[in-house]
Amino acid sequence: MAIQITPSGQACGAEIIGIDLSKPLSDDEVLQIKKAWSEHHVLSFPDQDMSDDDLENFTQNFGCLDSDPFFCPIEGRRYIAAIARYADETTPIFAESWHSDWSFKAVPPIGTCLFGITIPPHGGDTLFANQHLAYESMPDSLRQKISDLTAIHSAKLAYSPEGLYGNPDPELKSAMQPIISSRARATQTHPLLITHPDNHRQAVYGCIGYTIGIEGMQQAEAEALLMELHHWQTREQNVYRHKWHKNTLVMWDNRSVLHCATGGFEGHARLLHRTTIWPNSASSSQ
Repeated sequence: MAIQITPSGQACGAEIIGIDLSKPLSDDEVLQIKKAWSEHHVLSFPDQDMSDDDLENFTQNFGCLDSDPFFCPIEGRRYIAAIARYADETTPIFAESWHSDWSFKAVPPIGTCLFGITIPPHGGDTLFANQHLAYESMPDSLRQKISDLTAIHSAKLAYSPEGLYGNPDPELKSAMQPIISSRARATQTHPLLITHPDNHRQAVYGCIGYTIGIEGMQQAEAEALLMELHHWQTREQNVYRHKWHKNTLVMWDNRSVLHCATGGFEGHARLLHRTTIWPNSASSSQ
């Protein structure tokens, strides 16, 4: 069966069938997936019978494996993290804010893979916001304003001791146990506007949360601009809603989309295994 690619009909995203991701991919299959990824930014592969080995092998077709900076890997693995929630958990939904994975790194990951293992009967959708469309739809005056700006990124608002996850309520159990460290206070800069290396389209890079300021701009002015950008970045017209099913693999491009988690599955457990696609030219370690 030949590979079949069906666009979602939303702001981004496409489904791919006709390929078995538990087997090594041919060069032609990799090229077809890369082309579809460049065009659609988020790809889903339903009905895949994948082991953790298969997940790692698939990931390496598109970059290299390396550890995540503030996630511990699952037992027996170096490069796979669990995105999990207990059925009776009452903590806030993890990663419920818009973001691009690990944008605070000097060389951020180009993509992320997530494989559905335990999927609730409802809820738990993942939202993806197309940052090419965000840039193309905003006013010319705003595009000109951000064209030469450099954003300051940091993990401090999430993973530092004083961050969102830094002082959990001991009475509330959580399946997610991120690494809390003073290293999260470090900063890194990236252009606010980037050109995707494969599709050559411009996109807004980063979002409030990991983006904490703008070089050469007073904080109040920077925050106002970031809020204005956030409006255009996350407009409904720019968003694809992915509804999960067991044994579906989703891969997304951190250079062209933001993403965020949603809830709505109270009383049900949820488990997905995740790998991060790092550029072949550099290690994620700092």
